[in-house]
Amino acid sequence: MDNNGFPTVKKQGINYLTDKNEKIVKFKPWLGDLFSPLYDWSMKKTVVPKKFGASYDKHFSILKVFFKDVHNKDVLEFATGSGSVVDFLPADNRYCGVDISKGLLKQALKKFQKHRFEEVELYLADACNLPFENGRFDVAICNLSFNFIENADAFIRELKRVLKTGGIFFCSVPVPERKPEKSRIHGTLYSETELKELFENQLFAFQSLPETNGAILYFTAYL
Repeated sequence: MDNNGFPTVKKQGINYLTDKNEKIVKFKPWLGDLFSPLYDWSMKKTVVPKKFGASYDKHFSILKVFFKDVHNKDVLEFATGSGSVVDFLPADNRYCGVDISKGLLKQALKKFQKHRFEEVELYLADACNLPFENGRFDVAICNLSFNFIENADAFIRELKRVLKTGGIFFCSVPVPERKPEKSRIHGTLYSETELKELFENQLFAFQSLPETNGAILYFTAYL
């Protein structure tokens, strides 16, 4: 049983939520788990440069600068993906990641082990319904995935619940006003103005960052 009343079972390094019949709760990833081996290649060669009109290398340079002084914190990442956070988050943090793709979480686990992250928890779980106690995390991250969250208001409420007072949320997300003219980006795109309103409605202090990189907006939200 996890601390927010969710029964869980751990198998091969991944935590799974279970229902009242003790069966593992299943989720349907957007492209399915069969796509997971191609995820990194697709992000680097297709999604970021072609759909976002952005530089993949510049993206991670921006992330490295922002997180270089983040140490010994309780960090939550929404949409862990294949574990690209190892390329910018110092390994001395206590990391917890959620994703609805079992295939991607398996890839992420291998990366964390390779990069010697000692305190890692991975959960197959929905970002809007988290198995964590209130006020657990110092930092939360959503890297190029906010547009796939189906209910933004529910997500922000859940984010607010699990962040500590004074906690910070860092997000990178494509926005429609920066999108290349003929590019098709999947999911729901919110403008910078809409994102600001969504977060401020939940009493977050929203701050867009000055870095520019194609369609990607970088912003923080503080409690």
